Amino acid sequence: MQSEFPLLLPSVILPDTPIQQVAPAALAYLGDAVYELYIRRAYLMPPKRLQAYHNQVVAQVRAERQADHLRSLLPLLTEPELEILKRGRNAATGHPKRVELNVYQQATSLETLIGYLYLTDLQRLAHLLAQLELEPSA
Repeated sequence: MQSEFPLLLPSVILPDTPIQQVAPAALAYLGDAVYELYIRRAYLMPPKRLQAYHNQVVAQVRAERQADHLRSLLPLLTEPELEILKRGRNAATGHPKRVELNVYQQATSLETLIGYLYLTDLQRLAHLLAQLELEPSA
């Protein structure tokens, strides 16, 4: 998996808005989109039917798989990144229907970190995403 993430726009947060003022839920919302786009791009080749793309992507964006990815990244994270994870975990207070609360919190934490890095450090985001062990493309 190449470490570049070229489809991302330059890292610019809204003017006059300190990143600490962006709610963790908003960071997770953004991070979810960035993560899914990264996964979709990873499975684009070789060409296949749309249903095959969908099945591979869904397997990777499920909360359980996101929680696995988070656990694999933990040894690589800095103290500030670990703090962002805590903010994301604490923001995940909903009642998930399909997964246990701790899995949902881990997935939301990962999405929060991805959203935060998307706005603050694209190079670091690309590095961490390149560390994810994705299932081989079929």
